[in-house]
Amino acid sequence: MKKKAVSILMTAAMAASMLATTAMAGETEASTEAFDPGTGKVYLLNFKPETDEAWQTLASDYSSQYGVDVTVLTAADGQYNTTLTSEMAKSDAPTIFTVGNATAAQTWNDYTYDLKDTPLYSHLTDKSLTVNYDGKVAAIANCFESYGIIYNKTILNDYFQMDNAKAKSMDDINSFDTLKAVADDIQSRVDEINDKFGTSLTEAFASAGLDDSSSWRFSGHLANLPLYYEFKDDGVDLTAGEPTIKGTYLDNFKNVWDMYVSDSAADPKTLNSGSYNAEQEFGMGEAVFYQNGDWEFSALTNEDNGYEVKAEDLGMMPIYFGVDDANEGLCSGTENFWAINAKAPQEDIDSSLAFLNWVITSDEGRKAMVDDMGLTCPFDTFTGDYASKNAFGAEATALQSAGKTSVAWSFNATPNVDDWRKDVVNALTDYTSNGGSWDAVKTAFVDGWAHQWTLAHEGEASTEAATEAATEAE
Repeated sequence: MKKKAVSILMTAAMAASMLATTAMAGETEASTEAFDPGTGKVYLLNFKPETDEAWQTLASDYSSQYGVDVTVLTAADGQYNTTLTSEMAKSDAPTIFTVGNATAAQTWNDYTYDLKDTPLYSHLTDKSLTVNYDGKVAAIANCFESYGIIYNKTILNDYFQMDNAKAKSMDDINSFDTLKAVADDIQSRVDEINDKFGTSLTEAFASAGLDDSSSWRFSGHLANLPLYYEFKDDGVDLTAGEPTIKGTYLDNFKNVWDMYVSDSAADPKTLNSGSYNAEQEFGMGEAVFYQNGDWEFSALTNEDNGYEVKAEDLGMMPIYFGVDDANEGLCSGTENFWAINAKAPQEDIDSSLAFLNWVITSDEGRKAMVDDMGLTCPFDTFTGDYASKNAFGAEATALQSAGKTSVAWSFNATPNVDDWRKDVVNALTDYTSNGGSWDAVKTAFVDGWAHQWTLAHEGEASTEAATEAATEAE
């Protein structure tokens, strides 16, 4: 790492402070806060595809209300860095973009505006929810998220009543070994469960798709756990990482991955085909377990999607990894930090800051963030009707209150994230679909990390130089 300080700290207290803001600024005060929309234009490059519709609506509403030109472009899954580099090279570059980790803060250092003296920063309930780089607040978290294994409470409660069930309550599922025993048993008794309880099960785990729309769940979110435990062993910053890794916990990764694949109805040979929809499988009651995050709560409970599951059916447990299961909580953190383009005209910077302030203080913005996007937001304006309604986020807090340790988002340290994940997915696909060697997955994971770290931190020409060259060539 460079000597300049990077701080992205995720702690249990952080989550508590975000969720316990009811004593702070209320809805009336926030919604009437005066601000000047400015005379510039706003161009937001959105990181999360599932929130595109909500952002497009907000942009339209704001433009109609204040006469400010607001454009929202949403990058495709797994293509944010590529899209950002391309868009930044244009004369009309994004004025608001996402910084996801320490490497991005370094890469885009000359493009990040210091947010310390802005209303956005003043509303932040936990000042550790920033990316601090080169003596400035380079970016501010716009949400706090948790992920783990989503489960169907109703189907599991039915299963617990069966003869020879491998667990009798959710309290029994507190380790990888127990989770695997339950999943194996459910997978082998799908027809029996359906006959006894009238369910529509086809599998224990929803499909582990390896296409671009799904593979990030494993090359990013599942891969986080071996990174987290290795960084923890090595005593390094859990979200900044280290130049080389050993792959100490990749056998645990393999055990979880093999469970996902074997306890599913999906054909292992076609997981990269793009023909599977894990959300739909779980939502229609075809699967009991589904690895994903609290951002899925809104989609799963949206009546327009026609899913059979209801809010009361939904729970989330840790991704038990066979390392420190007794103390493990959900994986909690964020890779969504708003940054303002410091190279944009000042009037565009001012209007972009005003727009984000409107998003976190207006009724329209807060409703979109909480209800439509299903996010837990770390600002003192999200109280009362605008407090998080996400049951999965509440599960994270409950586990923290019970003394469990939230797993930091160590994947934020991933160097050249798109390239590294692509190589891991390719190796994982070969292992799963073609009977390839697990050693190839280890090589992509460990050797690929060292290679991409070198490119990102030492040998690669800076993105700034490439972007400026492209701009000059326009």
